[in-house]
Amino acid sequence: MSTRRSLEGRVAVVTGAARGVGELLARKLSARGARVALVGLEPEALKEVSERLHTDSDHWYADVTDQEAMSRVAQEVKQRFGKVDIVVANAGVAAGGTFADSDPDSWRRVIEVNLIGGAVTARAFLPVLTESRGYFLQIASLAAITPAPMMSAYCASKSGVEAFAHCLRAEVGHKGVKVGVGYLSWTDTDMVRGADRNDVMRELRGRLPWPANRTYPLGPAVDRIVAGIERRSAHVYAQWWLRGMQSVRGYLPAVIALGGQREMKRFEPRLGDGPKGLVGAGGAADEAARMQRN
Repeated sequence: MSTRRSLEGRVAVVTGAARGVGELLARKLSARGARVALVGLEPEALKEVSERLHTDSDHWYADVTDQEAMSRVAQEVKQRFGKVDIVVANAGVAAGGTFADSDPDSWRRVIEVNLIGGAVTARAFLPVLTESRGYFLQIASLAAITPAPMMSAYCASKSGVEAFAHCLRAEVGHKGVKVGVGYLSWTDTDMVRGADRNDVMRELRGRLPWPANRTYPLGPAVDRIVAGIERRSAHVYAQWWLRGMQSVRGYLPAVIALGGQREMKRFEPRLGDGPKGLVGAGGAADEAARMQRN
């Protein structure tokens, strides 16, 4: 296991920092001495988070899918703090339901925010991370390992960011930049609570085998992410059992396809009843921001 590095005086950027994983991660990084730049779509919430941090911090309003805006943010963060040591591409949205019944715009937006947004964030901050020989952490999910019915956009996007981060690691490692992938199972956030508003998805999740059928507390999950950042780890597991999933992931698509067919047949009369669009408060913030731009 690699040695932990002190975060004292480091400069960390966290996207999607207004709530959930991003908000608590910012607080825990600050508690360990890091100066923090918060990026997201909710300026008032970001300001409140920034004001509660223990160390020097600031916040930026930006859509992670906007390359021009994120490049500007990267330059301004460098000017404000003098350097950037850590970037956590955490911003993400989700939409549930079957692919056939999904709203096309919402389905596409999940891919844009989660996958394209991670790549845009990396492209914007790579120059300053190269200067500092820093660390880029892409937040993925159990969904990158395990395909699941009624989560096609989310699983596709998280599989994509996992592959992107692995490619990026090979490209920039010789420059001293480390790249990690963070994996989380169902964690108690607005996104997961929003997804549970879909009765079928909630029941399907409850029928998963242990330990994948649980919702896990946010605090311990973020503590594990912080430890991964301190170690500049290539793989960061927010729940202890996720590491073991890597060894069986090759078998999972066939197993899930068989079980998923049975479940979809059982739930078919109710499949179109769930809410459409992005889920949770973060999804609502993304939709509101897009309406303002349009």
